[in-house]
Amino acid sequence: MPDYENAFDRRVEVVRRFNRFWTRRIGVLQEGYLESPFSLTGVRVLFELAHREETSASELGEELGLDAGYLSRLLRGFEEDGLIHKRPSEADGRRSILRITERGRETFAPLDARSRGDIGAMLGSLSVADQERLVGAMRTLEGLLSEPEGPYLLRPHASGDMGWVVQRHGILYAREYGWDERFEALVAEIVAQFIQEYDPRRERCWIAERDGENLGCVFLVKQWQEIAKLRLLLVEPHARGFGIGTRLVEECIRFARQAGYRKVTLWTNDVLHAARIIYQGVGFRLAHEEPHHSFGHDLVGQTWELEL
Repeated sequence: MPDYENAFDRRVEVVRRFNRFWTRRIGVLQEGYLESPFSLTGVRVLFELAHREETSASELGEELGLDAGYLSRLLRGFEEDGLIHKRPSEADGRRSILRITERGRETFAPLDARSRGDIGAMLGSLSVADQERLVGAMRTLEGLLSEPEGPYLLRPHASGDMGWVVQRHGILYAREYGWDERFEALVAEIVAQFIQEYDPRRERCWIAERDGENLGCVFLVKQWQEIAKLRLLLVEPHARGFGIGTRLVEECIRFARQAGYRKVTLWTNDVLHAARIIYQGVGFRLAHEEPHHSFGHDLVGQTWELEL
């Protein structure tokens, strides 16, 4: 228990250090955000008002998680400065409808441009690969700390899915790991073989979908009579952190047992840390690993196994 507590305390300190770094980096500690007379909260409220036709104080407060009294004082100042217009709701006289004025838009426009310029300058100091790494890390952070957006379903593959699998593997692995088009070619070979030799009694592809959007995929194929192979696990960046990857792998294991397999194997690379955590979490064990050069990089390939 002490080791766990020490490790947890270290993670807490890492998060606090990042918070201190980021608030300093984007200038929110200054008295006026973006060298304006407004606080960061004030600029954020103006942003919401500028991007909505109209709204109410209660909707703004709920969306931004702001104290009602603090928001009321902020909006009162905006109204006195002529930045917003407030009128009673026709449906509920106790409720006020807010709309940004032309003066409000003129006040917000240079702040919005300054924010875009500052972020553009920050990204512009990085290589394209590092820009993608930074944006990917931010998407991961957002996904892990956000509430799930709604239920998703797992379904069998359908027309068009194989093209999506190849395209998204090619794009995401190039963006997140710098792998070249030879990886996309490998994925194309795998899915072509799956379709051409598909045995529905012993093989499956699952697609995670929400509201018609593909969020992830995984394949289970026959390797030998009693051994199945898990392949091409992928979850879209904005859908990570909600357990979709684990659910896809668990579905493979459930089907493998039902189909009579005695073992499930998979091949991956040591740089795919998130996937490895999923495999370990459901019981896979590392069987062996070896270095190789593929997709434009020196990698360490790993074979994992799960006895059923």
